Amino acid sequence: MSLLSLPVATLGTPRIGPRRELKLALESYWAGKISEQQLLEDASGLRAANWARQKSIGVSIIPSNDFSLYDQVLDTTVMAGAIPEIYASKAESVSLKTYFAMARGSQCDDRDATVAHGARGSGALAQEMTKWFDTNYHYMVPEFYRGQAFRLCSRKPIEEYEEAKALGFQTRPVLIGPVTFLKLGKSADSSFQPLSLLDDLLPAYIEVLQELAKRGADWVQVDEPCLVLDLDEAVRKALLRAYNRFAKEVPAIKIMVASYFGDLGDNLDTALSLPVSGLHLDLVRAPQLLDRIIADSRSDLVMSLGVVDGRNVWRSDLSSIRQRLEPAIAKLGKDRVQLAPSCSLLHVPVDVELETGLASDVKSWLAFSVQKMRELAILARVLAGDQNVGLALADSDCAAAARRTSPKIRDANVGIRMRAIDQTMRRRASPFACRSEIQRNRFGLPAFPTTTIGSFPQTTEVRNARAAHARGAMTDEQYEGFLKEETARAVRWQEDIGLDVLVHGEFERNDMVQYFGEQLAGFAFTRNGWVQSYGSRCVRPPILFGDVVRSKPITVDWWRYAQSLTRKPMKAMLTGPVTILNWSFVRDDIPRSEVCRQLALAIRDEVRDLENAGAAMIQIDEAALREGLPLRRSQWKSYLDWACDCFRICSSGVADQTQIHTHMCYSEFNDIIGAIAAMDADVISIETSRSKMELLEAFSKYEYPNQIGPGVYDIHSPRVPEASEMKELMALARTRLLDSQLWVNPDCGLKTRKWEEVRPALANMVAAARELRAASSPQSY
Repeated sequence: MSLLSLPVATLGTPRIGPRRELKLALESYWAGKISEQQLLEDASGLRAANWARQKSIGVSIIPSNDFSLYDQVLDTTVMAGAIPEIYASKAESVSLKTYFAMARGSQCDDRDATVAHGARGSGALAQEMTKWFDTNYHYMVPEFYRGQAFRLCSRKPIEEYEEAKALGFQTRPVLIGPVTFLKLGKSADSSFQPLSLLDDLLPAYIEVLQELAKRGADWVQVDEPCLVLDLDEAVRKALLRAYNRFAKEVPAIKIMVASYFGDLGDNLDTALSLPVSGLHLDLVRAPQLLDRIIADSRSDLVMSLGVVDGRNVWRSDLSSIRQRLEPAIAKLGKDRVQLAPSCSLLHVPVDVELETGLASDVKSWLAFSVQKMRELAILARVLAGDQNVGLALADSDCAAAARRTSPKIRDANVGIRMRAIDQTMRRRASPFACRSEIQRNRFGLPAFPTTTIGSFPQTTEVRNARAAHARGAMTDEQYEGFLKEETARAVRWQEDIGLDVLVHGEFERNDMVQYFGEQLAGFAFTRNGWVQSYGSRCVRPPILFGDVVRSKPITVDWWRYAQSLTRKPMKAMLTGPVTILNWSFVRDDIPRSEVCRQLALAIRDEVRDLENAGAAMIQIDEAALREGLPLRRSQWKSYLDWACDCFRICSSGVADQTQIHTHMCYSEFNDIIGAIAAMDADVISIETSRSKMELLEAFSKYEYPNQIGPGVYDIHSPRVPEASEMKELMALARTRLLDSQLWVNPDCGLKTRKWEEVRPALANMVAAARELRAASSPQSY
């Protein structure tokens, strides 16, 4: 590192590897193709490469313990020994079998995991999973109970610090803060507050900090992103209590408290009063914090300034950041400043230089993890007074100007359509009560109708055919013929097991967002731009850089072909505008609401074309609607207003007899149930199996009038649930909703599962629905 450079930190880096090496290792281990030892060696190699890459770029504060085999919150659960009884191990440490059983569930009981589910079947159910704040990353939800005891059950933070040190890297270990950890958790007892366990939890953290200090760690990064949430006084006092204990019992180590994803707002005073040595702030999401910390922070508090966007892929305007930071650093003093991304770089791909297929101008606008670290290194030198980086600044200025003025960014016709949106485009012709009767007569479905969410397994054969077609080894005609055979086979199988409403399986689709983006103007796509969603699940978000235009139908031909194979209703499957928005890297030069309305108009055109082709049921998935909810309640209404508006724009142009479905992934619905009702979908399917139908409570209390398919099959686990287990879940659903409202379906799409899991699971689901019909006399659908 140059003597002129300010310190550069990275909070965390992508752990999947430049070419998804972690995914391949994990899935090989789960399939029994490699040993546990080989998996651990592969993971160690990825960590070593991460540390070396950062050092070579000029990062001076390198994190350790930012790597995980599955999820950092699950790692913290294991570290603190907060293992639910069904996975309870008598051993001092938690085995990989137990760890992955908590993450994924298991079909058979392991030697070290005591599982007793009775009627729920053998094996361990996975822990509940939900979104990490407002990102598309999923974490495993910790489970807490009264009187819970904690113990240091994993030495991973210590071991990975020593591993890095042995390789010559002095690192800053990363821990999820104790208050955030407890707030992220849940309890089966609704009257119990997990935060009451703080004093029992802290000794495990203190032991880790003491061990790190003994081994030479001078700083530790403790992530408390809960600081950007609406906190009550009890949480603020808990933060002070925790860090006062750390300061008293581990004085030898310096703590950098990291907040990210938003403005600290009324929690800033609490953050500044913590007895810690440093504070990280997200100045991309909350640039206004800079002036406040200059005025209010202690003179000895080191400030980590998150000035490069850790959640989006756009290249930074370095000159603009320089102009903003120079006066701030002059007031704070260079010895009090570290430069960093806004948050962990976990949320962006590894290296844009791996992309050889992007248009050169679009590629020049982008920065992935490696490029963002280089931007920070350049900024650090510039702000420290180094005059030898003029060319880098000029290149940044040129890229920013080229992007602003590119003709690829705006389309005048899109602006005309946007201005023409009126109220008639935002509402169905008749209320649900009228539509539902028309639809009931049209479809004649039995009570508890069965369906799936859309996709079926993307087998090796499907992926290989797609790859062969992409490289020219399979002609268009051959590829289409292959896809038709897969589709026909899936349709026949659905008919054979007795599903009531069918889907075509989506074998032609690489991804539920990318598939649509590839056929819309305004998108660019990568080959290696992977980011982790959860575990080994990686996604390649499209890059939405310009105005959105749909020039021709996208799904009509495949729906028409699938419907020709059966007399049963065939759902047409679309991805909704809010989900396309939230699961893409979105342009930052216009408001997100404007981008979303452009997407809504494109999907509206597709819906109308499907209806004209004869589609009677059209599903518009909004899996990510809840995910995009702002972290502060004061901002919710604005977001929900435009998000629901976009759904209604794309879904409301159909006749009463056309049934609109939607799907939402893991979400807490209590706070947004009014917005869900305002979407006015005829049928909504939601993920509820891991929460054991708890999420339906919001629909019950709200007296939600439309129809609901609560998931009875956890598709994120390899477990095959028995019909009796699904009946139990439906029995819980029936205590909250009317039988006439209920559909029976899996939690989500089945793309990531194997046919040997899907076939028995869906057969059991159909059997469960039939048993429900035979044992009850519900109002028919």
